[in-house]
Amino acid sequence: MMIQCKNVQKYHGAELVLSDISFEISRGEKVALIGRNGSGKTTLLRLLNGNETPDQGQIAISKGTKVGLLAQIPEAAAEETVHDVLLRPFAHVLEWQGRMRALEALMSDPAQSGDPKALAGWLDEYGKLQERFERANGYEIEASIAKITAGLGIPADQLPQTFSSLSGGEKTKIGLASLLLERPDLLLLDEPTNHLDMAALEWLEQFLAEYAGTVLVISHDRYFLDRVITKVVEIEDGEAFIYHTNYSGYQKEKEERLLLQFAQYQEQQKKIKKMQESIKQLIEWGNQSNPPNPGFHRRAASMQKALDRMVKLKRPVLERKKMGLELRQEDRSGKQVVYFDRVGKAFGERFLFRHANGLLRYGETVMLLGANGCGKSTLLHMLMGREEVTEGSIALGSRVVIGYLAQQEHPDDNRQTVLQFFREQAGVEEGEARGKLALFLFYGPDVFKSVSNLSGGEWTRLRFAVLMELKPNLLILDEPTNHLDIDSREVLEEALEEFPGTILAVSHDRYFIDRLADTIWSLEESGLRVIHGGLEEYRQQAVSEKPGTARETEAAPAPAPGKQRVSPPHAPRRNREEEIQAAEQELRRLDSQMMDDGVACDAIRLAELHEQRERLEEHLHRLYEEWLLHSE
Repeated sequence: MMIQCKNVQKYHGAELVLSDISFEISRGEKVALIGRNGSGKTTLLRLLNGNETPDQGQIAISKGTKVGLLAQIPEAAAEETVHDVLLRPFAHVLEWQGRMRALEALMSDPAQSGDPKALAGWLDEYGKLQERFERANGYEIEASIAKITAGLGIPADQLPQTFSSLSGGEKTKIGLASLLLERPDLLLLDEPTNHLDMAALEWLEQFLAEYAGTVLVISHDRYFLDRVITKVVEIEDGEAFIYHTNYSGYQKEKEERLLLQFAQYQEQQKKIKKMQESIKQLIEWGNQSNPPNPGFHRRAASMQKALDRMVKLKRPVLERKKMGLELRQEDRSGKQVVYFDRVGKAFGERFLFRHANGLLRYGETVMLLGANGCGKSTLLHMLMGREEVTEGSIALGSRVVIGYLAQQEHPDDNRQTVLQFFREQAGVEEGEARGKLALFLFYGPDVFKSVSNLSGGEWTRLRFAVLMELKPNLLILDEPTNHLDIDSREVLEEALEEFPGTILAVSHDRYFIDRLADTIWSLEESGLRVIHGGLEEYRQQAVSEKPGTARETEAAPAPAPGKQRVSPPHAPRRNREEEIQAAEQELRRLDSQMMDDGVACDAIRLAELHEQRERLEEHLHRLYEEWLLHSE
C-alpha cells in the first residue's frame, strides 16, 4: 500500500472543504481524482504532497516514497533557461559529473598527481562516482530530455530561451516535462492535459500507461481518463467514493449505485414511517386504556429507542445542479458566414501559415485543430480584426454577430465583483443579474467575489454567462472546455448541439470534438486542410498522408455511395464545373434507380436511396453557391 487516508478533514478558513476522506492506493495503480470544481481535489493533492497538513485524520505514505507534484506554473530564477529547468531532476547526477571532471583534472595534472596516496584516493572516489553516474543513466540525460520534449511537443529552439519569457501554458508544459524526467515513485498531476495538442496528449497517455510508478491525476479529459486510469476516487460533499474501473465504467457504476441507494433510502423511509405510526398508536392505546396500561408505553419507548439507534441513510442526490447554459441568437446570419481567401500571417520574416482558404457556412460547427504554436488563436484574432492580415483577405458575411470566448485561464487584475462585471458586460439590472448568475452556479455571497480571485472554472462560467446574454449567431470559442468540470462540459456540449447558429472552435478535448464537429480545419504552414467529419476521419488522413507534404486542396476520405466529396473553397473553377456535372449525373442515376419497379416495392431500399438523394442534392446546392462565388 502506497497511500492511506483515514478520516481526513480540512478547512480553508471557516469553510469545510474536506469533511471525511478515506481511501487507499496501492503501488503502481493509475488513479483518477474526480469531482466538481471546488470539491477539494487540488487541496487533497497538496495534502498528499505535504504542502498542507490535515486539520483532522491521518495521511500515511510509504516510507522513502519520492513524490512529484505538477505545479500549475513552476517557479524559476530570472536567468534560468528552459534547458536549465529540464536539468533540475538530474541535479545530483550533474554534481557527480562535475566532481568527476574535477578529479580528472587533478589526476591529469603532474603537479598534483605526484602523491601516490592522494592519487589512489582520487581513483577510488572516481570509480565510485562513475558507477553511481552510470546507474543513474547519466550518459543519457540529453537523450531523455530530447525524448520527453519531443513527445510533449516542446520545440528544440525553445530550450535556450529564458523560462520567464514563456507563456503560462508553456511554463506548465515545461513543468510537466521536468516532472516526467524526474520519474518519482508517486506522480501527482493536476490537469496535465490542459496545454497539450492532440499528438502530445496521445503520447502522454502511452507514457503514463507504461509508467512503473503510481499515478494520481486530476483531469476532466474523458478520453484521457478512459485510456490511462484503472481506479476512480470521487470527491463529493467532502467524502471519497471508490470505483475500481475506468471513467466510462465509473459513470455506469455510479448510476447503478445511486439507483440502489435511492431504493434503499425509500425502503428505510417506509420502515421509519411505519415505526413512527406504531409508536403513536401504542401511546394512544396506553392513554385510552382504563385503567391506563403502562405496557403499551414501555413498548412505545422501546420502539423509539430502536428508531433512535437506527443509522439513517442520507437521501442520495440523483441530479446535481448544473450550469444553466442556453445559447440563442438574436437574428440569423447569411448563408456564407466567414470566407478566408489565401490568408497568411507573418511575424517579421517568418510566416506562421500561408494560403489558408476556407468557407464557413451558417449552421456549421467547425473545429480548428493544429499543433501548439501553429497560429490557431492568431487566426481567430485576425478574423475579429484584432490582428492584421499579412496577406490574403478575410470577409464576414451579412448580419454576422460574433460571440467570442478567449483562451484566458485567469481574469486580469480586475477589482470588480462578479456581479459588477456581469452587469457591465451584459447590461442588466441587479435583481435580474443575480438570477442569471445563479444559473451559472454563482449563489448568494459568490456574486460578491472579486473577479481577479476566481478559479479558472469560475472565470469560464462567468464568461459563458455574459456570452449567453449577447445572443450572437457566430460563436468563436478558443479552448472553451479548459478548467470546466465534466458536468459543465456536458452542459456546454448540449447547449452547442442545440445552438442554431455557426460555431468555430479551437479545442484539444477529443470528446468535445468528436461529439460536435461537422468539419475539421487543420491549420498547417501550407494552409487550411479541410476534413469533412470528426476525429476518426482526421486520424485516418493523418495516418494515410506523409508528413511534410504540401496540401493546398482537400484530402477527404473516399465518399460513401450517394455522397460526393465537397471541394474546398479555393479549388479551381474548372474542377467545380466537373464536380457539378458528376453530381448532376449521380442525381439522375439515383432518380432512375428509384423509378425501377423492383426498388419501388422495397420500402427500406427506397428510403435509403431517398436519403442519399437528399444528401446529394444539398451538396449540389453548395457546389452551385461556390461556383457562383468564384465566378464573381
